[in-house]
Formats: sequence, C-alpha cells, structure tokens
Amino acid sequence: MARQPVVAGRAEQLLGSAVVATAPVAGGDVSTAVKLRLSSGRTAFLKTLSPAPPQFFAREAAGLRWLAEATPGGGVATAEVLAVDSDCLILEWVEAGRPTAEAAGAFGRALAATHAYGASCFGLDESALGGSTGALRVDGYIGRLPLPNRSLPTWAEFHAERRIAPYLKVLRDKEIVSAEDAALIETAAARCPSIVPEEPPARLHGDLWNGNVLWAAGDRAVVVDPAAYGGHREVDLAMLALFGLPQLPQVMAAYTEAHPLADGWEDRLGYHQLFPLLVHACLFGGQYGARAAGVAQRYL
Repeated sequence: MARQPVVAGRAEQLLGSAVVATAPVAGGDVSTAVKLRLSSGRTAFLKTLSPAPPQFFAREAAGLRWLAEATPGGGVATAEVLAVDSDCLILEWVEAGRPTAEAAGAFGRALAATHAYGASCFGLDESALGGSTGALRVDGYIGRLPLPNRSLPTWAEFHAERRIAPYLKVLRDKEIVSAEDAALIETAAARCPSIVPEEPPARLHGDLWNGNVLWAAGDRAVVVDPAAYGGHREVDLAMLALFGLPQLPQVMAAYTEAHPLADGWEDRLGYHQLFPLLVHACLFGGQYGARAAGVAQRYL
C-alpha cells in the first residue's frame, strides 16, 4: 500500500489518527473507495463522492446506525461508522470471508431478527432515528436517486406513492417507458392490498442486493450501503433474489424457520421487485422498465 496524501490527510482530519498507507478499492458504482491503514494498526474503509448530493453520506451513516440497533439482539451486523462528513464516510474494514452454508444460515437468522426488531411506521420517523443523524432534511437515497421516506398509514399506500409513483414519473417524463408499460405497472401497484398480506413495518435494509452483503471472516455476513426505512419485510428478500446471492436457498430456509412468512411469499417476490427494477431503469436504462412491465403483467 502506498500513501495518497490528499486522501490520507482528509481521513486524518476526521479520525484524529495518522494514516500510514492507502490503496484503491474496486467495485463501487457511485463513490470512490479507498482502504486505509492507520498508525494504530486498525484498517478502515473510506468512500468519497465529489460533489455529493446533500446529506448523502449522513443518510447512509444514519441508516447503518439505525440497523445496528437490532444487532445486540441477534440482528444482522453492519459496518461500524467511524466518521462521516458531507464529502465522505469512513467505516471499519470488513475482512473478507467465504459464503459458507454456516454463514448463510447465520445471515438468514440475523436478517429475520433485524426485520422483527421493527420500525415505528411505514417510511422513516425522524424522531426514531435519534441524535445519531443530526438535522437530516433529506428523506434518503438509493444509489444517487432521492428516496422518498415520509410515512404513510399502510404499506399499500407507501408502496404505491413512495416506491412506485416517483420513479415511474421520471421514466415517463424521460420517455424511457411507454404509456402502455407505465399503465401496467400503475395497475399492479394499485392492487397491493389484494396481493401483499398486511404486517407491521419491519426494519429494512432497503437496498439488499448481493453487492451490499459482505461475506466476512468467521462465517458471518455484514451489510453496507443501506437505503433504510420501515417497510414490508418481503422487500429485502425480493432484492436478495433479484440479482442473486450465494447460498440464497440456505439464507431463505434459515430466515423462514426463524421468522415464518405468510403463505405464498415465493410468488410475491416478483411483485416486490417492481420498485428496484424501476430504480434500475432510472439509473441504467429502459430495459429494466420493460422488465418491470413484464413482471407487473403477472399480478393483474
């Protein structure tokens, strides 16, 4: 590891500890990532984005801390927040392990515990986030996109108005999806009360795809990059299934044993994938919009 003076100096300002070496880390879609070796012997992970959207890293740090409230009770492990500022976030370094069957089972049980820890509403109640966030005035982000999190009384309302409508409007305005495909998706979203069984709000990671699950040493998993809020727990499971996760059957089996799901949950995974498909269409192109319309057709 060499030492990048600018990056090292910024980390030293925030950590109050000398940085003896830095190394770039590949894999991020949004931020630039760097591994830090500190004079204390500790290793850390810095991600930076310039210019970052307002409170971009503050929201991520708040989400990690909110999820970590469930960890002492058996909830999923999160990367510890070491420092955060408007332009960067510094986390503990997670030493890589392998996605063993034991790690997958432990992750499934831990995710079930995090979901069961619950949330105060569908969305985010700022008072529930406590003093760890400061005065956060932005609902949230998923990738670079704004994530509306103002609460609504039911999951069906929240799903339609906060998770489907905003992204579908962007896609329509930019003519990325056709009027016909948009109508299919809107109709499917409106059918949520008859498709998804009612449950209390779960504590969701919110962006739980394969890349945000780090298989760590010691047969455990650590989650990063949340878009956290209170929602229906099947959403996180659907995200895991959408882009694939090593040992997914073991994760699901352990989860359902620890926290059984309502009958028919496997058939509802596609329905819960409408939102991430629309997000991907906004970020990466229209093929995801057409895919969302195809999924929506199955629920009409």
